[in-house]
Amino acid sequence: MAKEVENECVVLGRDGSLTLHQARLSIADMEDGSVLLRSMLSEVCGTDVHMKHGRLNTVPYPIIPGHVAVGRVHAVSGVVVDVDGVQIELDDVVTFLNVIDTCNSCLSCLVDKQTTRCPRRRVLGITCTADPSSIRGLLGGWSSFIYLPPRTKVVKLPRCLPPRVLMAAGCSLETALHAVERAGVKLMDRVVVQGSGPVGLLSALLARFSGALQVIVTGAPAHRLEVVEEFGIDATINIEKTSVSDRMKKVLELTEGRLADVVIEATGRPEAVAEGMQFCRDGATYVVVGQYTDNGEVSINPHFSINRKHLTIRGCWGSDFSHFYRGIQFMAKNVHLPWKSVVSGTYELKNAGEALASVQNLTAFKALIRPDSEEP
Repeated sequence: MAKEVENECVVLGRDGSLTLHQARLSIADMEDGSVLLRSMLSEVCGTDVHMKHGRLNTVPYPIIPGHVAVGRVHAVSGVVVDVDGVQIELDDVVTFLNVIDTCNSCLSCLVDKQTTRCPRRRVLGITCTADPSSIRGLLGGWSSFIYLPPRTKVVKLPRCLPPRVLMAAGCSLETALHAVERAGVKLMDRVVVQGSGPVGLLSALLARFSGALQVIVTGAPAHRLEVVEEFGIDATINIEKTSVSDRMKKVLELTEGRLADVVIEATGRPEAVAEGMQFCRDGATYVVVGQYTDNGEVSINPHFSINRKHLTIRGCWGSDFSHFYRGIQFMAKNVHLPWKSVVSGTYELKNAGEALASVQNLTAFKALIRPDSEEP
């Protein structure tokens, strides 16, 4: 094996600029227990758009975006095993939990059992500073090579699960798994999901798999709703063609006047929160998962919207290894679903700006970055 690699990566600066960096880097600089991947596919997420516009105050710019990726193992320093005790070897096709440095020693981890709120928690591609001049600084997926520090949780892809299918779900799957878990969706529940993007689609799909009697998705634009419908969701409502009162009437009609047992907000739009509470029946559960970045405030009357409705409201922040691992299992079991409809385009590193724009403008349902010429 060569002692150096030629790396190309995209770096996002504090001013929102995207810069292409090239460097020759030494494999000898890897830490014991680390893994170096040759990236095959990486995701372009709505969070990447928000980071470009400075809407997430925990980002230590500059960074290499791309917090979910699939890669082929190029180098391993020492012995690395997965959660099942299987050794990670050269040429394995793997993915990884992007959360690193969770301490499992603080009050949040040990007492509150809220590992996603661990103060030491960092996320590759989001809260890890990039250093494209060092192999140990390749901490994001928009790069020819991805460095996985020691103790990063690496999982081999099942043989039945093509990388492109897994990446059709991307980070949205583990986020949606956490949201549906927080919602406690039960058999025969009526569920409304606000948002027809990747998180909304996966939340709706997982609610259906959890035994929901009826799943309704509100969102836009029309081409996204068409993708949602391909997955067999019961009904969709286009917010671009309806008013708030129209949507309320439609939800009442579809649920035969009962409203929803569970509503999941996956829009990222603050105004959706007040509307979503209206869709809830008395005693329902409302889960907010879409407000990952600061897009502003919204006014709510707590008497009518929360207290008198006896509403349970739950936030949902990030995900942990259980969501990541179960997400892979879910995709391996359901490769037959129409995942091809989800991926709108695949882009080279030099066209990362175009990929980001397609997600920002909602012209893409899901965009992927392919740093390598290898087609998964």
